[in-house]
Amino acid sequence: MLKAVLFDMDGVLFNSMPDHAECWMKAAAQFGLTISKEDVYMNEGRTGEDTITMFTRLQKGRDPQPGECEQIYAAKCKLFEAKGEPAVMAGAPDVVHLAKAAGLITGIVTGSGQKALLGRLEKNFPQCFLENHIVSSSSCQRGKPYPDPYLLGLERVGVSAEEAVVIENAPLGVQAACAAGIRTIAVNTGRLDEKVLYDAGAAIVFPSMTELAKHWTLNVKQ
Repeated sequence: MLKAVLFDMDGVLFNSMPDHAECWMKAAAQFGLTISKEDVYMNEGRTGEDTITMFTRLQKGRDPQPGECEQIYAAKCKLFEAKGEPAVMAGAPDVVHLAKAAGLITGIVTGSGQKALLGRLEKNFPQCFLENHIVSSSSCQRGKPYPDPYLLGLERVGVSAEEAVVIENAPLGVQAACAAGIRTIAVNTGRLDEKVLYDAGAAIVFPSMTELAKHWTLNVKQ
């Protein structure tokens, strides 16, 4: 019996990934790192610290120096917040409301720590997500693709993996959810081929949240 839906945030609830990609590119360049838009989409879901550590090791052959991750991530956040409010992803409110109408618990598991986005959840999705049902980058030591964020998400909404479904748009997020044993629906709202999402373990891939809403068949009796 399905009891809960765990949503990723960027690229699922908010059309924020183009801004994230641009800001990561600009912030990285300020500190001598090269990060492309494709890099951002392929690594979406990692915490900021993990992302910076990975590219620093790859490109500079060392771990970040003390405070370096915080400095780079702060620069990225400043650029992102200057972008203004990202649009709600088309179709996302419909999917969330269908889930709520079916009596399902709704939670969020995101690798983001952007206060600008987290603070907009209640404004854009009023009374849809309880604060203690949200897992963000500060909630776990290990982020996606490790299963830890989704395991914590299950714990917070109080269901087992068999009683939940995940909606993700990123390959690392799909890997994390599948590693936690949760059936995962992917929405291909970014720049990647849908094969990348299937290869990561998605049970089915939709081209958009709008299409997912059209084909929504989940209910508490399944």
